[in-house]
Amino acid sequence: MGFDELGLSEAVVHGVHSMGFVDPTPIQLRAIPVVLQGRDLMGSAQTGTGKTAAFACPVLSKLETHQAKPRCLVLEPTRELAMQVETAFRDYGRFTDLTVALLYGGVGYGRQRENLQRGCDVIVATPGRLLDFMEQDEIPLDNIQMVVLDEVDRMLDMGFLPQVRKIIRKLPKKRQTLFFSATMPSEIESLAQFAVVNPEKIEIGIRMSPAETVTHAFYPVAMDQKYELLSSLLTATNFDCVLVFCRTKDGADRIARRLKKENHAVVALHSNRTQREREEALEGFKNGRYEVLVATDIAARGLDIAGVSHVINYDIPGHPEDYVHRIGRTGRARAIGDAYTLVTAEDMAMIQSIERFIGMKIPQKKLVGFKYKYTTLLDPQASHVKARAAGGGRHRGGYSFGVKRRR
Repeated sequence: MGFDELGLSEAVVHGVHSMGFVDPTPIQLRAIPVVLQGRDLMGSAQTGTGKTAAFACPVLSKLETHQAKPRCLVLEPTRELAMQVETAFRDYGRFTDLTVALLYGGVGYGRQRENLQRGCDVIVATPGRLLDFMEQDEIPLDNIQMVVLDEVDRMLDMGFLPQVRKIIRKLPKKRQTLFFSATMPSEIESLAQFAVVNPEKIEIGIRMSPAETVTHAFYPVAMDQKYELLSSLLTATNFDCVLVFCRTKDGADRIARRLKKENHAVVALHSNRTQREREEALEGFKNGRYEVLVATDIAARGLDIAGVSHVINYDIPGHPEDYVHRIGRTGRARAIGDAYTLVTAEDMAMIQSIERFIGMKIPQKKLVGFKYKYTTLLDPQASHVKARAAGGGRHRGGYSFGVKRRR
């Protein structure tokens, strides 16, 4: 079934096709008809499977034409996600006259206020900035017909649920409410009882599992050799663009500086960067100016960057859920990707937690030619782990990789 068979408006189908999309993903196939029917919805699917289009396309189709008053509200947990979703609405609705206003913090109010005063059909906002406008009585919500809570698990993690509840209480009681999330923990289902009415529940794939198109590997290494192994992996890997995750902001800056000295086109992304610096980093990574993006978990959820061939966890994430979200930045929209995680002996408990969480054993691999120092993770006689020496990913001849650089 194609997009033109789902009940979407002709203009929206034209917009989708102009973006190069032909076949709907499973979440789109199941969610779009439900949204068009006007039912409340709770939808979860593996990250990278097209959840944004699953709500943006039917919302645009239902709104039909411009009325200069907001009728749909979309809440996003971060400014980066809000910007990305706003762009998606504009792209899918390019052949309509519908308008979108984007509201997020970290910047002045002037331009956002002007966009609201001109009138819009869709508001895409972060909770804090939306509440600012609401408290100043500068945003009309009386005509809201649809509300979309996107990346709800991330909102839960960031402590936004009290703000979300406050916003929902101010919306018309007669409305359509859509929940979309990569995971659906019990806390979210509790919130849903407050916000939705008799929702259709759609779960695509195994709950809390990574995309099947991603190849995983753990790379054991001694703590004081982590950067050396990262550098060697990048030198040996045939990559298009790489997203490297660090646990701390200082760590991300430090790794980015060292890679830059080795002539990598690299940029860092974390919450200490200004909004302009974040936008420039993401845009530069998307358009190929940078081949490596070193980031904290601010980039782990929702960001849709086409062509990320590899994700490397320099630091193992603190929670198994974060592993799924991090590696979900590659292998998006059914593309193939590789996820490497550098692990030390101190990471053993988290290694086991991640494997239990995703329901699979992740192979442990060694890079041929790398002069490893001893660590128990590399000791085949160690009782708690067996380090496997098989090659994998996009390797040539098992362990030695081709080199592909983009300058």
